[in-house]
Amino acid sequence: MQFVAAEHQHRRLNPLTGQWVLVCPHRMLRPWSGQQEKAQENDLPDFDPTNPLCPGVERPNGIITPKYRSTYVFDNDFPALVEQVPTPPSSDDPLFQVAPARGTCRVMCFHPKSNLTLPTMSAKEIQVVIDEWIHQFNELSAKYAWVQIFENKGSAMGCSNPHPHCQIWACSFLPTEPQLKQERLRAYYATHERPMLADYVDRELQKKERIVIENPDWLVVVPYWAAWPFETLLISRNNNKRINDLTLRQRENLAVTIKELTTKYDNLFQCSFPYSMGWHGAPTGPEHAHASSAHWTLHAMYYPPLLRSATVRKFMVGFELLAMVQRDLTPEQAAQRLREINGKCHYLHKDKLSGE
Repeated sequence: MQFVAAEHQHRRLNPLTGQWVLVCPHRMLRPWSGQQEKAQENDLPDFDPTNPLCPGVERPNGIITPKYRSTYVFDNDFPALVEQVPTPPSSDDPLFQVAPARGTCRVMCFHPKSNLTLPTMSAKEIQVVIDEWIHQFNELSAKYAWVQIFENKGSAMGCSNPHPHCQIWACSFLPTEPQLKQERLRAYYATHERPMLADYVDRELQKKERIVIENPDWLVVVPYWAAWPFETLLISRNNNKRINDLTLRQRENLAVTIKELTTKYDNLFQCSFPYSMGWHGAPTGPEHAHASSAHWTLHAMYYPPLLRSATVRKFMVGFELLAMVQRDLTPEQAAQRLREINGKCHYLHKDKLSGE
């Protein structure tokens, strides 16, 4: 028999982490009788007087959220990381290691209206979000080793408040995923004298099998090693190392790219598509200020859980937790579906959709 990637099981290496992914495309033929999610709808009002993220509403700690008109950032009322905390005692025991962890956590509201998400905002409004990401990054990166900007969209990805927002956690340490990437990217650069993701962009542009969106500044692909069904990787094509490296043109194109990608997601199953996304770039803070970042390339990851429809999701359980990550749909199949989906007009404007 001849191997066919779309039919036969195989493993793929994620070069960013060194971990393998098991691909089993034949499993898409199996019937599904498991849990089904409630489809995420865009049915919220502009303003909810009970939602603490809405302008003018009291939060659980008694603070009144100001009547903001654009983005709004505040220190998380229930932070995972704080700055003032006792240092744990050192340990010589190899089985009971402990280290200090300090930081700060912030919440950033994208827009005063509760019924808007990134795909239903304008590109200009998204650019305001990007500009605020950079403003926050500039402030926090001067002190902290890692600044993690991330968005959990939808209850399927653990979002506890439907108002459009993201979070920013700044850490005094380099977290696990960035540390893995730091080591792998540095090793690749030492061998090839090129950033790994710059080479990866070139290869994907040659192959054209997994491209979802392409423009002069950004490339969106379903990565060859994708774990989640419709996972995408958004990569800078300008050798940017951190989000605050972006020029005005690159920020403008990023806003357009984010809007198109998230619109494609929503249009795929005609629902408010849930995902977790986040930015990775070169480490920051005094410890890394003078270290080389030549091996890094700025990129964002989108991890959406939906698999077959608006109500059937991928669960990372069982074999995934105990052995290795496994996926059914191949990255090439996922990329083709996303590539062919209209990303210019949101499904809520059905009268404008064409060619779908």
